[in-house]
Amino acid sequence: MSPRTFAIRSYGCQMNVYDSERMAELLAASGLAPASEGAPADVEILNTCHIREKATEKLYSDIGRIRAAAEAEGRARPTVVVAGCVAQAEGEEVRARAPAVDVVVGPQAYHRLPELLARARSGPAIDTDMPEVAKFAHLPARTPRRRASAFLTIQEGCDKFCTFCVVPYTRGAEASRPAADILTEARALIASGAVELTLLGQNVNAWAEPFDQGRDFAWLLAEVAALPGLRRLRYTTSHPRDVTPALVAAHGRVPALMPFLHLPVQSGSDRILAAMNRKHGRQFYLDLVAAFRRARPDLALSSDFITGFPGETEEDFAETLALVEEVGFAQAYSFRYSPRPGTPAAERPGQVPAGVAAERLERLQKLLASQQLAFNRSHVGSETEILVEKPGRHPGQWIGKSPWMQSVVVEDSSLAPGALVPVAITAAGPNSLSGRTLARRAA
Repeated sequence: MSPRTFAIRSYGCQMNVYDSERMAELLAASGLAPASEGAPADVEILNTCHIREKATEKLYSDIGRIRAAAEAEGRARPTVVVAGCVAQAEGEEVRARAPAVDVVVGPQAYHRLPELLARARSGPAIDTDMPEVAKFAHLPARTPRRRASAFLTIQEGCDKFCTFCVVPYTRGAEASRPAADILTEARALIASGAVELTLLGQNVNAWAEPFDQGRDFAWLLAEVAALPGLRRLRYTTSHPRDVTPALVAAHGRVPALMPFLHLPVQSGSDRILAAMNRKHGRQFYLDLVAAFRRARPDLALSSDFITGFPGETEEDFAETLALVEEVGFAQAYSFRYSPRPGTPAAERPGQVPAGVAAERLERLQKLLASQQLAFNRSHVGSETEILVEKPGRHPGQWIGKSPWMQSVVVEDSSLAPGALVPVAITAAGPNSLSGRTLARRAA
């Protein structure tokens, strides 16, 4: 008899992508097999995001689609698992809204997924416990896929309690994995072919060796960067309040650390930053940016922005636009404020009308898009090195990643994933660059 099959769909952040990979390894170790791409699976897992309302609604839409597809094709209904942050935040409410769901499991309890699937044969199974990073001790050893770039979670949870954010309630308190475990997993990923690692955490730069105050995030970056075979190192997402002088200095001292930093600010208004409980002000953020650029002059910045936060006035929004003009961003993520149940901001007076927030978002995104295009165009005529990741749309075409996270398209049938290739940038658009490969130097 063929083994039962599973399929996993991820919504939201890179940490969900990482968690989905670990769930896949866990299920494979327990005897299930991944379903072929596009084929129905015996177990359908939806690994969810709860940051914005739209992501939550997509979950329930997908549950209905799974059920309808099984009925239309005359096959048995699959076991439906809702994992991730919606599962943690809503718990039994998930099943109240979608009775087709068999298992609900939070992001800190998915190491118990095989047990939950067994329990679901006799009725619904729900597990939203939040043991402090204990799941990593119960997950199987990594069996990573061969690929050029890989994610590695080093820290989970958040103690900042921004008033708009559900993460402290869905991921729990900040907790760091031991360095020995991180380095072991990093070596396994490198052995499988990864030449680039991205260290992940809700506040990744809050990482500190448990019970050893001398080992902080800057120390860990240097340790990971020194691993044989690793060529590129990145991290996300960092919080401005957790930036240390040693971390700033690392950007000038660690060659493998790429010149690209995601440093969320959310607003340019001190009044709104205080209402968000961001624990930093406008000038603090600008001073950090200046310090990073002194340490690494070619550093490019990305950020997060919210428009229409409760109480935001046109003057507050103008300060956000002014901050964007002053910093200059290579990329950014921007969203209209979405009230999340249970967060302090959802109950605040002065909720901004949706139309006003949307209009501000449109203006902000227009400015950010112009900066991204200008940044991309500034590379035309330069030479850089790309990490080849996947084939392009046409035969002989490949897509690689620049040090600044830009997608670069080249025509060269001799390439393969994982190659680090020198290229000359020949053209730039809003979302990608074009280049031609250059002769590679002898090793």
